[in-house]
Amino acid sequence: METGDAVARLVREEGTRVLATLIRVTGSVDVAEDAVQDAVVRALETWPRDGVPDNPRGWLLVTAKRRAVDLFRREAARSGKEAAAMPFPEPEPAEVVRDDLLRLVFTCCHPALSLEAQVALALRTLGGLSTAEVARALLVPEATMAKRLTRAKQKIAQARIPYRVPDAAELPDRLTGVAATVYLIFNEGYAAAAGSDLVRLELVDEAVRLARLLAGLMPDEPTVLGLLALLLLQNSRRDARVDAAGVPVLLPDQDRSRWDVAAIKEGVSQLGRGLRRAAVPDRYVVQAAIAACHALAPSYAETNWDALISWYDVLLEVADTPVARLNRAVAVAERDGPAAGLALVDGIPGLTEYPWWHATRGELLNRLGAAAEARTAYRRALALGLSDPQAAHLRTRLADLG
Repeated sequence: METGDAVARLVREEGTRVLATLIRVTGSVDVAEDAVQDAVVRALETWPRDGVPDNPRGWLLVTAKRRAVDLFRREAARSGKEAAAMPFPEPEPAEVVRDDLLRLVFTCCHPALSLEAQVALALRTLGGLSTAEVARALLVPEATMAKRLTRAKQKIAQARIPYRVPDAAELPDRLTGVAATVYLIFNEGYAAAAGSDLVRLELVDEAVRLARLLAGLMPDEPTVLGLLALLLLQNSRRDARVDAAGVPVLLPDQDRSRWDVAAIKEGVSQLGRGLRRAAVPDRYVVQAAIAACHALAPSYAETNWDALISWYDVLLEVADTPVARLNRAVAVAERDGPAAGLALVDGIPGLTEYPWWHATRGELLNRLGAAAEARTAYRRALALGLSDPQAAHLRTRLADLG
């Protein structure tokens, strides 16, 4: 825990929870972000030298609150107003702080904000992603994302959006944004878009925890059941996705004995409940069914590609996105051959800035023996930015082409 990396990881994980609490205390996302950032910098400066305090979250919370008080006093002095009295509470028990995260999800996903703003703000604050990472996750330019985040924060302050978990009757109106947020947090943790780690465990665990909390709040809602099933089924493979050297292991090459059987059983059980309660197809239930096809296959060669492609066809009826089409094309390539998959991939619009579109083209071109075109596609994927392990994998593929 005393090493720099371990301290940085602890600070990042606790900083998100402290941010959730400070937004509740101050009512301002901007002030809370500035105060927590200051506390995080101080922690990274002093903890490696002096040791991690016994209560790191409490240390961060007290330091951030002091900074928030300073910011409010400075603003009051500048505006000529009397400084507002701000309580200086002692650190809350851990369970109270954890509930703050769920409250923050619902605050960010208020119907007064657009769905795009809801998800972006939640990823920025709850997921702790940088503006650039949020922009990559949502496939928009970074400058556009920065403006979207600024407007969302101003809207929360101006509309005095309450910081709380809404009443049961209000939950369905928030569900679309909340589910999308939790799923994108999981995705960023499961396959980080940048950085030195393929998997960011703190984000994966947090997303699964939030999905479980949602399932407790809305136990009969198909979207929630499908979301929890999807996260459990995908997360069941995480230990097999990276070898001892940190190199990604693709699905066909994974040691399935390392998959988490208990998570698969629970995911399939939640999927069954979601299917029984879904009067019409739900995107998360359908995605969970796709994940179950992989999880239940005895081997990659024995995957039921017909069933899997059929589920993708259902998914495109309820959530027709370019990324869903790309994933379906990969499944078609496995069943019908790389030429059939490549034809579908080339027909998908809107993904030229998405590195995995180019990486998929490179892989299919490679299988077809089009080495020069495959190299171009791999290089384009690398130029668009990937995590270090993913980039290393593509460089290996490039080297294999000679």
